[in-house]
Amino acid sequence: MKAAKLREFNKEELAQQCSDMQKELRTLKIRKSASQIEQPSRIRSLRRGIARAKTVMTERRRQQG
Repeated sequence: MKAAKLREFNKEELAQQCSDMQKELRTLKIRKSASQIEQPSRIRSLRRGIARAKTVMTERRRQQG
């Protein structure tokens, strides 16, 4: 998900989105270790999405004080 789209979310929605991506990443890593997964590139995109979400959360924290 793009950073511009993540900036549209409020604080709770952004935290929920990040949490959902982390859960999906965890399950994909487990499935990868057990067998082949259909989209190995999904792991990379989830990692980057989580990083973007955390970056937006950090930006907001710094703006507030």
